[in-house]
Amino acid sequence: MVSPFLADLFESHRTHLLSVAYRLTGSVGDAEEAVQESWLRMAGVHQSEIDDLRAWLLTEVSRICLDHLRSAAVRRQTYVGQWLPEPIVSVGNSTRELDAVVRDRDCAMAAMVALDALTAQQRVALVLHRGQYMSFDEIAAILEISASAAKELAVRVHHTPDVAADDVHDLAVRRFLAALATDDVAAVIATLHPEATFTADAGGKTETALNIVAGQEKIARLALFLWRAHQSEQGLEMRDATVNGQSGLIITDPNSPFGRPVRVLGFAVKDEKIWAAYDFANPAKLSGARLP
Repeated sequence: MVSPFLADLFESHRTHLLSVAYRLTGSVGDAEEAVQESWLRMAGVHQSEIDDLRAWLLTEVSRICLDHLRSAAVRRQTYVGQWLPEPIVSVGNSTRELDAVVRDRDCAMAAMVALDALTAQQRVALVLHRGQYMSFDEIAAILEISASAAKELAVRVHHTPDVAADDVHDLAVRRFLAALATDDVAAVIATLHPEATFTADAGGKTETALNIVAGQEKIARLALFLWRAHQSEQGLEMRDATVNGQSGLIITDPNSPFGRPVRVLGFAVKDEKIWAAYDFANPAKLSGARLP
């Protein structure tokens, strides 16, 4: 049995654990499962065996997430098209636990995409080191490698571009959407960064780009095609949304229970222009889009 005191302490750490687990796995479901599993493991340990509950829970969550990462690597081998991290999406003034998770700039979508390109060991080492959560000796114990190898994994990994300030991000997204509404390729191109990319994760479930699209004109034409396709669809609603802490879009089916999300668009901004667009078009990976 877990004492009420220990249970209250666990709850005080839950949001932090969920934030770390999300960065480690890129999956809302896997992150929540890892935190719940850490609770169950804690329930099986005598309180006297835990000197530092925060450190103990973080170690257990990290080990569980490492297992999830290895399973995900197997799933990705047969996945159709590109694989993106699951977005955390909110509409309006939401106060869910997940919204607190993405207040951390390291959970911005560009950062999550960069983490997804790493090996499981690199990802665990980088996240735990970058957040100053653990020493290299502690990280090494989780990865079952030497401390020097853990340091090598963490410090030599190229991470993410800087995340644009929210007001700069918002303005760039508004300009992009306004350009789409004009149906003018040149207007859309003007809102895109010269190094812009468009990445879609549909899992073969709906029509979108199968490969990463690069180049302003190619992205502009694809974005306009998808925009027109949405305009012609009946019964779907497009709304402003917060995607991993910054402005994006969500498309929902109001006729389904709870207005089921069918698509989410997220963005990254560089030099006040759209640097990356993320099209989350596989409804099975939208568990983090929980609308009020």
